[in-house]
Amino acid sequence: MIDKNPLTVEVTRGDMVESQHLGSAIVVDAKGNVLHAWGDTDRLIYPRSSIKPLQAIPFVESGAADACNACPAEVAFACASHNGEHHHIDGVTTWLTRMGLTPGHLECAAHWPHEDQTLFERIAEQPTLDETSNNCSGKHAGFLATAKHLGEDLKGYIEYDHPVQQRMKAVLSELGSVNLDGAPGGIDGCGIPVMGMPLSTMALALARMADPSGLEAKRRDASERILKAIMAHPYNVAGQNRFDTIAMTSAPGRFVVKSGAEAVHAGIIPEMGVGFALKINDGNNRASDVLAANLLNLLGQLDETAQAKMAHLLEAPVKNAAGRLAGSIRMADGWAG
Repeated sequence: MIDKNPLTVEVTRGDMVESQHLGSAIVVDAKGNVLHAWGDTDRLIYPRSSIKPLQAIPFVESGAADACNACPAEVAFACASHNGEHHHIDGVTTWLTRMGLTPGHLECAAHWPHEDQTLFERIAEQPTLDETSNNCSGKHAGFLATAKHLGEDLKGYIEYDHPVQQRMKAVLSELGSVNLDGAPGGIDGCGIPVMGMPLSTMALALARMADPSGLEAKRRDASERILKAIMAHPYNVAGQNRFDTIAMTSAPGRFVVKSGAEAVHAGIIPEMGVGFALKINDGNNRASDVLAANLLNLLGQLDETAQAKMAHLLEAPVKNAAGRLAGSIRMADGWAG
């Protein structure tokens, strides 16, 4: 289905639609064939954390993952936007220690968890936060591992002109068949550069991870290794009460999904050899989660068991302070054609 109109995610209350979120989405294969598209898929977006599986490719294909004896769980951490639960912090800390590094080498700032249940738990513990608590600490550990393996300066690895960031830019350019020189730029939440790219380009790069048969051997092997690691350790990528972990544990081994800030979401489906990318215009993740869940269902990735486990994401309940059902967040009728 190709529809130039934007997708609509509705928020209902009682008998009426109270709010609407508009967005775009695209599903493509590794050759660039468009299977589905809605809205303006050529608009420039910042992919944010949704492209972490792509950003992990240099860590694996450079030999850095093998050099630091990274296990699949740590490869998954390199793609994570984690909750900062004990499991996440302990895992990243152990990895850094084995490399002879400390949390202080990470150039991402410490912060409290973004997920409510984890936040309340951590506040009760009154911990001393360090950089491993940052939701991107696993990705940064992968950056440090790559720089260390290649003999590069460990300081300033988050800067645009550092080889670590230039390699990631090259991966995105090559897999997305796009020239990112002169692309709009900024700073992500964890400090690394972000580059504006079309939603369609992002989806193409993801599709080439889903079907890496056309890539050179090292990149093909790296893509397959990263996807297998994420699917084997979906809890490392996000955590409790998070869309990505819930979706991947509801349909084990079927796909990789990765959310990003400002309502961007990525999907990689190896069995179909496709990738998808979506963006909600107003940046509200309550809408992007519902859209991502319904897109997975449209693509046949959720069987009855998975649909039941993800019912609260396919149509998210809206409740009042007393827990009474007041409405829902849902796709507008007719969106799937």
